[in-house]
Amino acid sequence: MSEQGDQDINVMLGLKTVLAQIESAVSRRSKDLPQVIPRLVAVSKIKPASLVVQAYEAGQKHFGENYVNELADKASDPLILDKCKEIKWHFIGHLQTNKINKLLGSPGLFMVQTVDSEKLADNLNKQWVKYRKDDEKLKVMVQINTSGEEAKNGIEPSETSKLVEHILKNCPNLEFVGLMTIGQYDYDMSKGPNPDFITLAKCREEACQKLNLDINNVELSMGMSTDYTHAIELGATTVRVGSVIFGARPQKN
Repeated sequence: MSEQGDQDINVMLGLKTVLAQIESAVSRRSKDLPQVIPRLVAVSKIKPASLVVQAYEAGQKHFGENYVNELADKASDPLILDKCKEIKWHFIGHLQTNKINKLLGSPGLFMVQTVDSEKLADNLNKQWVKYRKDDEKLKVMVQINTSGEEAKNGIEPSETSKLVEHILKNCPNLEFVGLMTIGQYDYDMSKGPNPDFITLAKCREEACQKLNLDINNVELSMGMSTDYTHAIELGATTVRVGSVIFGARPQKN
């Protein structure tokens, strides 16, 4: 039981630590950036429903998952349905067309952060009608591959305005809320500001100018457990933090 006891303390402690660091990072953020209070998305990948409930009961409402099956399973878990009535799920992984219905049918789905093609946007727009309540639009972000790595999903930075415009003009069931990047892992901060975060902020600036959007209404989802405070200093409005809250994940076999 002691291991479970440790976990109980850790989730609360982890959340407190992260929220305190977010607040501190906000105070260091340039006053020229949109002054949006950053949203913490707790990434519960491969962690049990019981830990999600603990985080929820400690005040955390937004949770993220990388895989459709895992999000769908957790969102439908009887424990979570019973104890986490206002949970908001963010999908933050690569979305294949054949998994769209499974994802959209998940209770509490709040946002899809990884729209990376017009085809995916069109499919989400078409299918969402079957699942939505009261004409509510599905919140989406456009994913950008800021690091240019082949292993990463997302559009080229130069394609940003085109895809955003497509969503705004042709996808009436979707609500475009911002841009998202994963970026390169383990960037060495001694080299200066993370270029991925700078690129994402530039993509937002250009898209807002071209499409006449209010920059205060266009979010930036960037930063994870190792660099979320740095991301906030550079303008992140959403950070996706897992291991600092839920403990390290076991290595993949």
